Amino acid sequence: MSKSGTIRSGMGGWTFEPWDTSFYPEKLSKAKQLQYASRQVTSIEVNGTYYSSFKEPTFVKWESEAPDGFVYSLKGNRFVTNRRVLGEAGESMMRFLGSGVTALGEKLGPILWQFAPTKKFDPDDFEAFLKLLPEKQDSVALRHAVEVRNDSFIVPEFAALVRKYKAAIVYADHAKYPAIADVTGDFIYARLQTGSDDNPDCYTPKGLDEWAARARTWAEGKVPADLPRADPSTEAPVKPRDVFVYFITEGKVRAPFGAMALLKRLAD
Repeated sequence: MSKSGTIRSGMGGWTFEPWDTSFYPEKLSKAKQLQYASRQVTSIEVNGTYYSSFKEPTFVKWESEAPDGFVYSLKGNRFVTNRRVLGEAGESMMRFLGSGVTALGEKLGPILWQFAPTKKFDPDDFEAFLKLLPEKQDSVALRHAVEVRNDSFIVPEFAALVRKYKAAIVYADHAKYPAIADVTGDFIYARLQTGSDDNPDCYTPKGLDEWAARARTWAEGKVPADLPRADPSTEAPVKPRDVFVYFITEGKVRAPFGAMALLKRLAD
């Protein structure tokens, strides 16, 4: 068995007007941007699925345009997570998961369920949501990651609850949102959101070195000692885990370069 999981890195989406000149080759048609982007990074977080509904032919097209080994993570639709009573999200969740996402096949990575900053931790409410998460859709195994954005979640009970349902807690490197590095599932999902367009590679060289080291630690099945946890007293079993690292920054222009710089460090 491999001693380390696979580390993938990318950015949010592939269509962003400033990238037409900063990232994509001159005269590359927009129709070929996904084909190009998916060969510079190893994963992309799709934000569009949060706002809109897509049909199966779109997922088939995305699958065909990316190379073997590439993985998409999909942000779950907002109608699932933006509600007062999470236990009532079942119908919306099934509609989203049944929309054709499994046409991505082996290129389907984690489903990211993102919650609003106003959503506070209510154990019964959140467990009702976790109970809805299916292990499979159309015989394709699903991996779920939850991103919470309220400090009320920084409690051991939250980490224990997510661990019970084998989902992953998103680690957010963000100016305001809580940073929760507890390992609760079989994979790691990190969103790096403090980069700047002033840095050619989004993060500073020192910052990228640090994230490369943390990614390796995660992939080996351990927890980086310098990241905060909600439940420091509980240790996750040490076993290889796949790691997904996305550069999702406010400036965004240099995000793809951050992902490429991280991948270069990991390859060295």
